[in-house]
Formats: sequence, C-alpha cells, structure tokens
Amino acid sequence: MLCIILTTLVSIAGAKLPAIIVFGDSSVDSGNNNFIQTMARANFEPYGRDFPGGRPTGRFCNGRLSSDFTSEAFGLKKTVPAYLDPSYNTSDFATGVCFASAGTGYDNSTADVLGVIPLWKQVEYYKEYQKKLTAYLGHRKAANVIRESLYLVSIGTNDFLENYYTLTDRRSQYSIGQYQDFLIGIAEVFLKDLYKLGARKMSFTGISPMGCLPLERVTNLDDPFSCSRSYNDLAIDFNGRLRKLVSKLNKELVGLRIYFANPYDIIWDIVTKPSVYGLEVSSSACCGTGLFEMGFLCGQDNPLTCSDANKYVFWDAFHPTEKTNQIVSAYFFKHLKNLFH
Repeated sequence: MLCIILTTLVSIAGAKLPAIIVFGDSSVDSGNNNFIQTMARANFEPYGRDFPGGRPTGRFCNGRLSSDFTSEAFGLKKTVPAYLDPSYNTSDFATGVCFASAGTGYDNSTADVLGVIPLWKQVEYYKEYQKKLTAYLGHRKAANVIRESLYLVSIGTNDFLENYYTLTDRRSQYSIGQYQDFLIGIAEVFLKDLYKLGARKMSFTGISPMGCLPLERVTNLDDPFSCSRSYNDLAIDFNGRLRKLVSKLNKELVGLRIYFANPYDIIWDIVTKPSVYGLEVSSSACCGTGLFEMGFLCGQDNPLTCSDANKYVFWDAFHPTEKTNQIVSAYFFKHLKNLFH
C-alpha cells in the first residue's frame, strides 16, 4: 500500500517513547502474513534484497518499512517485529510490535479477499499482547508502555482498489460516498477501541494519490500510463473525511493526541518531480516490467527487475521503495517529534 507513515534516519536523543505499536496493511506489515494461509506474501526474493542481511522478511519492499525507520528514529530497535513470528518473544515485543497484515482494510470483506487478518483481529492480538506484556513487565511497567507508546496506523487503500472497484458486492450496496462513510465509521470504532485499551499517542495515516500507482496507471483506460484522476480525487475526498474524524476525536477523547499523517501532497510531489528528491523513475516500478508485478509475480528470476531501487519511487506495482519511505517519513517526522517525544 502507498499509505506511508513517518520515518527518518536521524535518531532522536533521549527518546521517551517506550515502544512503537503498529496496525495496518502491507505498508507496515513486517511479516505477519508469512504465518497465515494467504497468497498475499513477500517472503521471497527479490523482496528484502536491500534489507539488513539482504533477506526477504515478508515486507513488501526492497528494504525497511516506514515503521522500522520510525522505531529507529525514536531510539528503539531498527526493525519492528511481526507479532505472529515465532522467532520473537514478549521481550522483543516490549519495545515494538507489528499486528499489520498485507491485503487488509477497514472493511472485513477486504480482508476476506485474500484471507488475511482483518482489523478487528489485529485488535484481538493486541489485547493478547497486553496480557503477555503485563505478565512479563508487571502491571505498572506494562501500563506505562501501553500509555506512552506511539501507535502507528496505516490502512485504507485496499478497501477501494482491492475491494470496492474490483468486486461487485460493496458497489451493489453502497455508492462511493456511502462506502467512504461506512469506512469512516469503522475507523472511528477502531480508534476508540485503541483509546479504551489505553492508547494515547497515535499517528493515523491517510491515503496517497493511489491513481499514480504503476498498476493503476497501466489500467487507466481513459488516459493510459497517466495517473488516474478519479482515484486521486477519491483519495483527496477520503483524506478530508479522515481529517474531520481525527479532529473530532482529538476534541472528544480526553488525553488523546492523534496526528493525521496525510501523505497525498508529498507523494504527489515525488511522483511528479522525482529528480528533486534524487529519484529518476516514478511511472513504473523496479520489479519486473514495473507495470503490474507484485507479490508472487515479482519473482527473483525476472530479468527485467532494476539493479538500483534507489532510483525508483516504487518497488513493485503497488508499494514504494525504501528510499521513498525515507523521504516521506522525514516530511512527517518534523511534526511528530514535537508531538510525541
């Protein structure tokens, strides 16, 4: 997903955040889908080729995700471990944990498309994590981690591109405006649930100009290989609704601070002026032809895959490169470091 959150390579001295706790989709899934029965996986080469050790981890990227960089920036671990990965235990999760699942959305029916972890189940895993954390740290220390941690949420693109505009069920039930309202309702319940469970610091990511994803460009019948204006207009509309929700909850819920990380403008700038950011290619991705490959189609034997992903905005037809993640994150971090320190 191109929903990208806050990252930076610069460590913040004297970090006060005890942990980074992550919910969402492939934009932040650090490997949970490796441990469920789904086709939505990236635990094979060339994914991860620029990751420390050059190994695929399940991240839909050539390297680290925005959530990994955020963790490092706050003086925590360089990578956020996936909750379902049995090679980690509660001591690893005490400073950061990821519940995200590639292919999921706000809508339960979006998760059903590829058989991935729905958002409500991510919350159930988080409740389980709280119990384990309390047993490991004791009640007082665990309560401090829960209250003082930064909660990163990055989700939403799949509800539109994988579900609403690909399948017929939701389109037969809702107009696009009604569907957005439906998703906003789910988002509100989710954020309130996290609040009830103790979360007080959140970074909540909006939708990028999804019409500029390589896969959407190549399928844009109105203007082939150009960004889809209708999808981009939808992203702007949905972000406006998300912003109103964040403003409402910040006023209603005592002690809660949500930062709305809207990636639209910065991603649009990178896509339309890549050279300003030290990038060269924005219309196609690094993997394969760069037009449609992602997941299993982005295999290690494809001779067309680029040699230097740092020249590209996108790694595969749906996901940004590590370099793009860094640029966008630095853009957000100047706000986040003032809000959450």
